[in-house]
Amino acid sequence: MQISKFAKGFTLIELLITVAIIGIISSIAYPSYSDFVLRSNRSEAQRELLRIANLQEQLFVDRRVYTEDMTVLGLATDPYKTDSENYSIDAKVTGSTFVLTATALGNQKTNDTSCVTFTVTDTGLKSASGTCWE
Repeated sequence: MQISKFAKGFTLIELLITVAIIGIISSIAYPSYSDFVLRSNRSEAQRELLRIANLQEQLFVDRRVYTEDMTVLGLATDPYKTDSENYSIDAKVTGSTFVLTATALGNQKTNDTSCVTFTVTDTGLKSASGTCWE
């Protein structure tokens, strides 16, 4: 039996080099992906805070009062949970002012310990537990 000089297939060395390259690329890509997911979840919380602040202002124009009950604003639950359920948003009303607070839940709270809460006030003042408000 004669072995062909130009055998087809992969050698073990070629396979090991390919696996090593994939390992290096994934070790770089996964942390970047995880950071991107955390930042996109933060932007969801920020967007919802501003939307709910707008609803509070509409209520104030109509009834001359803010509310702590999110269902009065037309939201499904009190406290309101964002669509991805990564944040819970609740209001604190004092006289004719309000403070909306978004608090991280579940994996977002566990993985994003530097940015657990975001707040926005009736005057539009935005703040976060870290330097996370982008």
